[in-house]
Amino acid sequence: MTDHRPPESVSPGGPPAGGPGVDYVAVQESPAFSGLRRTHRSFVFPLAVFFLLWYAAYVLLGAYAHEFMARPVFGTINMGILLGLLQFVTTFVITTAYVMYANRRLDPQAEAIRADLEKQEAAA
Repeated sequence: MTDHRPPESVSPGGPPAGGPGVDYVAVQESPAFSGLRRTHRSFVFPLAVFFLLWYAAYVLLGAYAHEFMARPVFGTINMGILLGLLQFVTTFVITTAYVMYANRRLDPQAEAIRADLEKQEAAA
């Protein structure tokens, strides 16, 4: 029969047995990490919902509003092409907004958590 126990140098759910280390479960449950997750989600979820609705509207218009999508805007450019190009623009705008938000709000919080973990690791 095969022994399915973990090696003795590893304790399940924690640092290696016999040596101190960082308790990553405790870090995940810490107020700082919870705040980082909350800050991240408060930005990402609304933008993801917005983009999915915007994309679904574009697909539905393309499928069911042929006359609207074929309406010329200027020259040979119609609403379908214009809205399709705006999908790309929206992607770049959301990406830029996220990078700016992350640099301003997320990175300082993540850096503080990482610095604390590095201190704990150095002390171990």
